[in-house]
Order: sequence, then C-alpha cells, then structure tokens
Amino acid sequence: MTDDPDPFLQPDQLSIITAIEAALASRGNGKTVCPSEVARALAGSNEKNWRRLMKPIRAESVRLAEAGRLEIRRKGKTVDPHDFRGVYRLAAPRAVED
Repeated sequence: MTDDPDPFLQPDQLSIITAIEAALASRGNGKTVCPSEVARALAGSNEKNWRRLMKPIRAESVRLAEAGRLEIRRKGKTVDPHDFRGVYRLAAPRAVED
C-alpha cells in the first residue's frame, strides 16, 4: 500500500458553488471565467487534482445556469446549459433591460 503524501480532498457542492460565484464577482460585469480557473482556486496548481474537479464544476455550472445565477458561454454567446460541448466559459447573468 502506498500512501499519497499529498492526498486530495474533493470539495463539497457548496465549496464549488462558492468558488464559482467568487470568481465571477472578482472578474466583474461582462467578463467571463474559465472553469479551470475555479478548479485551480479549489485544488491548487497540481494538474491531476484540479482536473478531477472539472466535471463537478461543470455540473454545478449547469445547476446555477438553470437557476439563472450564471450564464454558460461558448464563443461569446450564451448556450443552453443542457446542450453544449467543448470549451466554455462562465459569466454573471446579463441584466434584463426593460
């Protein structure tokens, strides 16, 4: 049995949501965040560890998009949270104009 000198503890759902929202808030209106930035904020620079978070971050991003708390964008355009592939970015929801 080999002991991992740096065991990785998977963050819980609330920690992931908090990290996503903090990243969006720090970026400001109209700016986007790469999901890998959120993963690195939670897991550090160890690529193996932050890559483990990409699927959970995607799942929470979809939930937040469904709730209207963020937008998922590809190539600068908001996409359906249930029908997108490839590289995507996260953004604060755009203000609805009257």
